[in-house]
Amino acid sequence: MSDEKLQQLRDQIDQIDDQLLDLFNRRAACAVAVAEVKRNAIEGPGDAINFFRPDREAQVIQRFKSRNPGPLSDDEVGRLVREVMSACLALEQPLKIAYLGPEGTFTQSAALKHFGHSVSTVPMSRIPDVFS
Repeated sequence: MSDEKLQQLRDQIDQIDDQLLDLFNRRAACAVAVAEVKRNAIEGPGDAINFFRPDREAQVIQRFKSRNPGPLSDDEVGRLVREVMSACLALEQPLKIAYLGPEGTFTQSAALKHFGHSVSTVPMSRIPDVFS
């Protein structure tokens, strides 16, 4: 491969990366707007806002996978979308996710895989504490 061709491809990647950055931030701005709509919709001071909607996340991820032409696998696309959604959700309301065991365990890894790396993980020593 010639140096010129390699540079052209790298320039193309840089342009795509610039577009991705713009799109990530546009998506994040929409997430912030969604949070504002949710906050404005609450009726009383004791009402809770449900920022995390696992059904909606699953729907979005499935939509991406169903439209994925490749070459990335559906699983890779799902992981990328999960991380973008995790970062956007953290702008709405950072999530604290409890897991069983000390830091670095499989359960912490599973929590990060499921919720993305923009959550705060909290180790618990007992299973009942995880659920409370």
